[in-house]
Amino acid sequence: MTSNVQVVRRVMTELDHVRIYNLLKRQYGSVSAPQAEELGEAIDNADLVCAQEIGPDIVTMYSKLRVFEVATGEERSITLCYPPDADAATGMISVLSPVGTSLLGLKVGDVARWHVSDGKESALEVRAIEFQPEASGDYTA
Repeated sequence: MTSNVQVVRRVMTELDHVRIYNLLKRQYGSVSAPQAEELGEAIDNADLVCAQEIGPDIVTMYSKLRVFEVATGEERSITLCYPPDADAATGMISVLSPVGTSLLGLKVGDVARWHVSDGKESALEVRAIEFQPEASGDYTA
């Protein structure tokens, strides 16, 4: 299978890993199999650290990011979240979406790449982490 997500070094918390793994087990039938497979591969290949040791420049769950859309030159803020909280109109992006999967575990300066349904590649550069739960002392978000 050809992956739609560029292979990059990812770092994630052990808690995010466990929660996403359990989410995939519970919801496998409600997401496209290729997307579930890509997210599974991303978390399986990530370097795991405890929440207290994650760098403040790493995208974790519920991190609010400032991103730069390469194709349009637009900069905006988005928050990586779990499916029940997702609302694209307010910038809440599900980890089960292609963009969410591609952002998880990246660091400031990395570029997330994924393919949209028509086969074209999209890309977002992580410009800044505006809020990260772990950097604020919340290790259970």
